[in-house]
Amino acid sequence: MTSPASGSNLEIVFLQPDDPPDAFPDAERAAAEPDGLLAVGGDLSPERLLAAYHRGIFPWYEAGQPILWWSPNPRAVLIPSKLRISRSLRRTVRSDRFRVSVDQAFAAVLDGCAAARATPGTWITAEMRAAYLRLHELGYAHSVETWHGSELVGGLYGLALGQLFFGESMFSRATDASKVALVRLVRLAEDRDLRLIDCQVANPHLASLGSELMPRTAFLDVVRALCTRTGIVGPWPEPLAPTAGLLPAAARLHL
Repeated sequence: MTSPASGSNLEIVFLQPDDPPDAFPDAERAAAEPDGLLAVGGDLSPERLLAAYHRGIFPWYEAGQPILWWSPNPRAVLIPSKLRISRSLRRTVRSDRFRVSVDQAFAAVLDGCAAARATPGTWITAEMRAAYLRLHELGYAHSVETWHGSELVGGLYGLALGQLFFGESMFSRATDASKVALVRLVRLAEDRDLRLIDCQVANPHLASLGSELMPRTAFLDVVRALCTRTGIVGPWPEPLAPTAGLLPAAARLHL
């Protein structure tokens, strides 16, 4: 069943839990207002979530709402080689004030992201939390953690499909903690031949780190190309490590 999208001549598709996992319309059919709304309903099974991401679609909704599926236009993305490290962030990374790890505290990162958006409500509902924990268990979802001593002070999580990382959320309880996690993610991207990091929707924080806007049509072409390439499915466990080594050699020599 479909109904007209608000402010658009397009139609929003209503999904049932027993619909095939790939029963999404073409993301180009998403509404202009609200930007990117494409479908409502369905479920958060691993099969449906993976089918959605392979089509440039992601879920976002709050408690009490049905599941809402989005593909905004334009899309915020970060090309790993274009990461912008400010002078102050460079100092933080060089100082080794923090330690970073990978896939060591996925559930805690989820909870940190949820708590950071707890007012007035979080989109990381109990249902969403369980769904992404399952994707982590299956080797698709990953986290980067930033620690100060034994305290988790920042991090991010998302999905890796082929050569594309779909960033979902990040949080910070200390200055630069989430930025340090992003620097670590970019180094992971370089090591694992991930060509693009999806940031979903633009914001000043991401723009300051080098994210840019990509028209949805171009983004969907990139998704089709990169997600079909062979990627590593499975955990990416990396123990606590200093941060200074995350900087390119030349950057370590200068403030």
